[in-house]
Order: sequence, then C-alpha cells, then structure tokens
Amino acid sequence: MIINFSIQNFGSIKSKQILSFEADKSIHLEDYYVIKENGLRLLKLGLIYGANASGKTTILKALQFLRDIVLEPEAKKTEPLNFKPFLFDKISSKENTILSIDFIQKEKRYYYEVEFNENAIVNETLNHYNPTKANVFKRTTDLEKQYSSISFGSKIKTSKTFEKTLESNTLWNNTVLGGFLKTNIEMTELKDVTDWFKNYLRPLIYTKTELDSFVTSIIDKQEIKKEDVVTILKKADFNISDIVIQKEEEDIPDGLIEFLEKQIKDSGDKIKALKNKGKITSVNLELEHTVGNNKYSLPLKLESQGTVRYYGFAGILSLLLKKSIAFPIDELEASLHPDLYVHFLLSFLVNSKRSQIIATTHNREILNNKDIFRDDVIWFTDKTDECATELYSLADFDSSVIRDTSNVYNAYKIGKLGGVPNLGDYFIDITNEED
Repeated sequence: MIINFSIQNFGSIKSKQILSFEADKSIHLEDYYVIKENGLRLLKLGLIYGANASGKTTILKALQFLRDIVLEPEAKKTEPLNFKPFLFDKISSKENTILSIDFIQKEKRYYYEVEFNENAIVNETLNHYNPTKANVFKRTTDLEKQYSSISFGSKIKTSKTFEKTLESNTLWNNTVLGGFLKTNIEMTELKDVTDWFKNYLRPLIYTKTELDSFVTSIIDKQEIKKEDVVTILKKADFNISDIVIQKEEEDIPDGLIEFLEKQIKDSGDKIKALKNKGKITSVNLELEHTVGNNKYSLPLKLESQGTVRYYGFAGILSLLLKKSIAFPIDELEASLHPDLYVHFLLSFLVNSKRSQIIATTHNREILNNKDIFRDDVIWFTDKTDECATELYSLADFDSSVIRDTSNVYNAYKIGKLGGVPNLGDYFIDITNEED
C-alpha cells in the first residue's frame, strides 16, 4: 500500500508537495476507510479537487512517470527522459527533479527516492524497515562519464559479480530497479519492489482510456469473473443481465505486419508467431439486456457513453475487490451521474480489503454529506503567485474555517478552501465583423 508520495520540480509542481495516505486521529468511518498495516493507519482513498490547470493531473502523471522509469527502462543511453521540470522560473528549469514514494510490500515498509534531469538518473536510494531503517542501495551517476555506481547497504548480501552485472545493465538514464529487470540475477528486495510497481501500482486511467477492451481481456483471461462484473452492473441499475464475448478468426489485413514492425519495439517473436498463424483474432462484445421476459444483446458501440464507461469501471472495481492494487484515475466523475459516482466509491470502500484509489475530481456533491467522507481523504490543488501547484488536505483546516458538513461544500464552492477557478466577468469585447 502507498503511505505517501512526494513530488518536487515536476511539471507545474515547483517546491516539494506530499500526498499522504496516513489517516489522521479521527475514527470517523474507520472501518470503511482505514487499513491497519505495519503499525500505520492507511487510507484507501484520496480525492484531489482543484481548478483546471491547477496541477491535479500532474500529481497522477508524476506517479505514472515513476512507475514507467522503473518498469520500462530506456534501451539506449542516448534517449532523454520524457518529462519537463517546472519551467516558470530560470532556476527550477535547470535543477533536478525528485520523486519519492513510501509504501508497504509483503508486510515490509520501503522508501524509494529518485533524483533526475532530462538526460539521466542523478541519484537513487532504496531503504527498507525491518523493523528499523536500513539501506538497500544507493546509486550515483557521473554525468560527464555517463556512468552509474551502485553501493549496497551493510545488511544486504551480494557478490562482486552481482554488483558489476547490475551496474553494467543500469544505464545512466535507467533506474537501478529498471536495470535489475534487464538482469538475470536474484535479489529479494529488488524483486519485491519491482513486483510492487508492476502488480500493485497500476497504470493511470485517463478520461479517454478505453477500459472496455482491457476489462474484456481480463475477463477472457479469467483474472476476474464475468459474473462479478454483471453483478456490479446490475447493482448500478444498468438493466444488464449478461456479457457476451465472441471471438472470430480473420485474415491478416494488408500492411498490418509492416505497421506493427515499425510501431512495436522488441516484438520480433510476437510478429513471427502472427505471421505463422496467418490469422488475427477479433473480439466482439455485446451486453445483454433483459426487458420483461425477453433478452436482447446490444453491441457495446451502440451503448451510451456512460454505460461503456461504467462497464470499464465495473471491471476495475472487480479487480480492486479481488486483489490488493492501487489505481490512479483522472476525472473519476467523467460520464458518470453524480449518484453513480458516489455508488462506485461507496461500493469500493465497503467491499475492498487492501486496495487504494487516487483520483482527481470536480464532483462537489460528496462534500455536502459528511456521513460518507473523511476530511483526510479530500485534497486540493491551487496555484501560487508563481503559477506553481500547491497541494493540501481538507484535514489541514481548523474548526474556525470548517464547522459542519454544509460549511465544507459552501466553503469550497465560494473559494474559501482554494482549489477553484478565479473567473472574471462574462463580457468579452470582440468586434463582430458583420456590424
């Protein structure tokens, strides 16, 4: 589980900002929101509110970027890292970026920090607590020689062969964790951490992410049960009684092989297998609706946008309930009715065991009902005078600002808590050429 995540000099974020999942002292809705792990009380949910361009999505992108540089290391040392630091002053644009994450994997606490610029990983550290803090490795990079050095903590058992092999596979623009994934060596701590990034921290879901194909594929692979997804859809009042997945073998379209060879890196074996097969498998998805005593199957492309979106969310919810995972979600409320938005969150909170959701949102209605939310799961992003993102929690405000439920909603709506756009008047002086 994520304990906290910090970001410095990434995109619109200039100074260090921390998103924490450590619960405050309140026992409000404890059984639904709080998981006790390693002596900590950790929250299942983090909702980030803020005006457009205030930096909400930047926080999720930073988390995704950290996942990417661990799991998808660059193949060549000439490849730049795909990000930008804070660009609205002359100093930050030349300084390094620092991301760190504190998390629990297999009942052990880890702290991972990486410092980098657009060309290279400059410094990198992994610590664990067993139970006291101990260093797993430290990495430094000689930027002139483009060479990385790795040293291991005194309690970590390695060999010279292990260390040299790992160093040779850790390019100056790769993380040590990414280098480990390229290396045929064993080390429990590095495997546990890379497994956490792969299996617990899942990819960022954008508003345009096509979840339907993903959900259909994991149903087909039996990672989740079709019946569970149907149950979730029924409870959301979609009048859906079944999911019909049909596969068909088709000839490979002209030009597809050539296109794949150009677009997909390291895909030789897969393309060779596709050539040998000579066919591709197309998957058709239909949702069955029961109307009266009759059943009708409707292709997914004919369903409403909200139905398609919630079919994807039903699969995500099924994963969250079945496994221990975390999903970052951008604009959680997109294409969802406000009641369905609340239904999704409450279904997750009531039924999940050790999963987490980190989501950006504009849905203010939940702030009007303190019976269903805790102050420490609500976060806001706002812009400083320097146009830099500032992140803070509703739990940071004292009772002089927030006294009851209605005050939370109203205080946010009128901008007392920040995180809302500072809009001008409605008059726009544009000359009409027809006048």
